[in-house]
Amino acid sequence: MGYDMTGFPFLTILIFLPLATGLCLLPVWNCRPDLWRPVALAGAIAELGVACLCWPAAAAPAKGAPAGFFLFEDYPWIAEFGIRYTLGMDGLSLLLVILTAFVTLIAMLASWRPVIDRVPLHYLLILAMESGIMGVFLSLDLFLFYLFWELMLIPMFFLIGIWGHGRRIYSAIKFFLFTLAGSLLMLLAIITLYLIHGSQTGVYTFSLYGLIGTVVPHSTALWLYGAFLLAFAIKFPLFPLHTWLPDAHTDAPTAGSVILAGLLLKTGAYGLVRFGYPLFPAAAATLSPLLMVMAVTGILYASWIAFAQSDMKRLVAYSSVGHMGFVALGIAAWTPVALSGAILQMVNHGITTSAMFAMIGMLDERTGTREIDAYGNVWGKAPRLSFFFLFFAMASAGLPGLNNFVGEFLILTGSFKVSHLAVALAGIGVILPLVYTVRLIQELLFQEERRPLIIPDLTVTECGMVVVMACLDLYIGLHPGPLLDMLHSPVAILTGGAG
Repeated sequence: MGYDMTGFPFLTILIFLPLATGLCLLPVWNCRPDLWRPVALAGAIAELGVACLCWPAAAAPAKGAPAGFFLFEDYPWIAEFGIRYTLGMDGLSLLLVILTAFVTLIAMLASWRPVIDRVPLHYLLILAMESGIMGVFLSLDLFLFYLFWELMLIPMFFLIGIWGHGRRIYSAIKFFLFTLAGSLLMLLAIITLYLIHGSQTGVYTFSLYGLIGTVVPHSTALWLYGAFLLAFAIKFPLFPLHTWLPDAHTDAPTAGSVILAGLLLKTGAYGLVRFGYPLFPAAAATLSPLLMVMAVTGILYASWIAFAQSDMKRLVAYSSVGHMGFVALGIAAWTPVALSGAILQMVNHGITTSAMFAMIGMLDERTGTREIDAYGNVWGKAPRLSFFFLFFAMASAGLPGLNNFVGEFLILTGSFKVSHLAVALAGIGVILPLVYTVRLIQELLFQEERRPLIIPDLTVTECGMVVVMACLDLYIGLHPGPLLDMLHSPVAILTGGAG
């Protein structure tokens, strides 16, 4: 049973609590360095608590909300332009909201020791980015969605540019320009759809559910959907729009990589599911073969390129392109099973890849290098660290019994009736990650030592962090039912029960 949450602004709290916590760091910026980390951590824990409190609310729909939504807030904002402050939560957004709160907490813990310069600003940017991502996952007004979509980019730009490594300025600018270019095209598409709907009905609105069903000529709809698809494909990222991601990951600090892989990539997939397909169903169906080609090509290309990487971060970055290719394949198929698998895989990838980047950050902090060739016999020096690195690497590779396997299995099963060829080719992409993962594990953990590196084992805090993430990987791998049950209603509504 659920409980009545009507009238309490849970969704607003989810969006603005992180930002408010970050602003609380300003009064103690120069005078109380002992409070910087505890205040930020307390805010992140509170945010995760609020997100988890929303789970029982799924038992009953919200009054006056669109179908499938169990939390809903709707207030007039800029009435003369039809802009409303409209937020909603269904099973899809709930899972991603909890993922956002959890991964942000992991990012904070991962940067607890490495970040010693401008600590308050570092945590303020992380918390501000969390607010932006929450806004993206909860907004049901296209103007509000676009506002949060842009706001979440700025903190990541500064995280990479200030605390990054190597060519951090280049990577930060490349990340920003790629995403901004796609976003501007999406903004033009939003405004065009707004004007078309207003000219037809006399009602000018940015409401998602007000704009769904707008009659748009098919040729125009293809251009509008194409603009949405481009913006979201850059953020996935899908081949060949992925080139910003390896650079951003390589040069980002650990917290930046954790959030980038765990959360920011998911906003592109979410945008396509929540906005792209519902607003332009016919155009999406027409272009779904293109999306499927981009997905399968990305799966195979990224897996192949990952073989050649000597930097662990860069290897995992390319593996992310492949994993998100599976998500895109499930979305392109647009069957209930495939779409459920795609959304579940977004959660799986968020947990597992965040863990991988956190583990790589721990190694980098201890040794000062991410080069695979520099390591050897890590298992003999740091067995706890090695065990969890092995565990998350196997989860990332899709080992049966762990979470990624479930998502990939559902995606391939649900996509089979749509395209046998795409599933056959993607099946090769299931095998390739096992090969480069085994190579990574063998060289890093078990091969003869190349350099006399000193590698302390995990601390108590680090152990606690990775144990929780490992338990989540194992739980979802063995018992995905609760998450799939939460997705049943939104997926049925989105797909119309087809397939």
